[in-house]
Amino acid sequence: MGSSRRLRRHCTVPVRNLGEPNRRGCRTMKMRGLVVTLCALLPALLPLCASAQIAGPVAELQLQLASISLHAPGHVAMEIKDLGSGAISSVNARASMPAASTIKIPVMVEVFRQLSNGRFDFNTTVGLRRSDKDWGSGSLCNARAGTRYSVLRLLKAMITVSDNTATNMLIRLVGRQNINDDMLSIGLQHTRLSDYIRSQGDDIRYALRSSPADMVMLLEQMAGNELIDRWSSREMISILEGQRHNGLLPEPLPMGLPIAHKTGTLHDTLNDVGIVFADPQPYVIAVMTTNLPSLSAGRRFIRGVSRLAYDQIEQLAGEAPVKAPAPSDDTGSDTPMWDTSAPAAQPAAQPAPTATP
Repeated sequence: MGSSRRLRRHCTVPVRNLGEPNRRGCRTMKMRGLVVTLCALLPALLPLCASAQIAGPVAELQLQLASISLHAPGHVAMEIKDLGSGAISSVNARASMPAASTIKIPVMVEVFRQLSNGRFDFNTTVGLRRSDKDWGSGSLCNARAGTRYSVLRLLKAMITVSDNTATNMLIRLVGRQNINDDMLSIGLQHTRLSDYIRSQGDDIRYALRSSPADMVMLLEQMAGNELIDRWSSREMISILEGQRHNGLLPEPLPMGLPIAHKTGTLHDTLNDVGIVFADPQPYVIAVMTTNLPSLSAGRRFIRGVSRLAYDQIEQLAGEAPVKAPAPSDDTGSDTPMWDTSAPAAQPAAQPAPTATP
């Protein structure tokens, strides 16, 4: 009797209530479902992982730009866009700022648009009028009225030495409203040329307007050979690379680094916008400053931002940044916190920037 109970006890097989779930089976099915889901999501997750790696230097650049803007002289606005990843870092990028001579890039774009439409060519000549003359920058103002210049010569004078008289001649040739309409059609919301270039008086601050976001958009299209057409984009870049005022964005960067850029200066305003052809990571940068206590403070600020952007973009490319050149003489005990690694001066052969609208 006792052994019979023991036998039944050992031989009894527990019967599961069919109404209860099999917990082990459910867990197995859930795990299988999770694996299937992860496999399905993997193609979508991989770009996110890459974005996280990209975000490191970009996020750091954004933090540093925000920090230095708090200690900046006057009012500043800037945007930097890495052309490889499309990552953007900016501060006040859509603020309407005095464009000064950076407005000459939109003028050049409209000249090339009409040139591509066959209205004229590089060899077409334009006669100088007294009303074209402005003595703020350039030498064409000293020429006699009636002197004729080719479109190509006027373009190079307008961009490379920021000749105001050449600019006014080209504005008259293509039409101021056409320039504004063209910029609006491209997507520039804050760029406006309301008058000819007149360096005397304060009206120029309000007559020539743009924003870092607008300039970056314009230059990005140019860098991608998408502005008008491939030939026009490449020709405009070539002219911008001939810039002779190289004391701002280019100064703290490695010697020989190609930069297509345009500066702009008023009595309290300094701007520089351009394409930096860093290898393998080119980028577009626009830095605008106004209400400056001094132009030297503005120079230090723009140079500091330029070097900061270069170093962070180099990190994004996975390369060690090139050592910055030695500091220039114009940084002293009054150097602000954002300029502790002050930029180096260019060789003496490079002319210093002059005050231009």
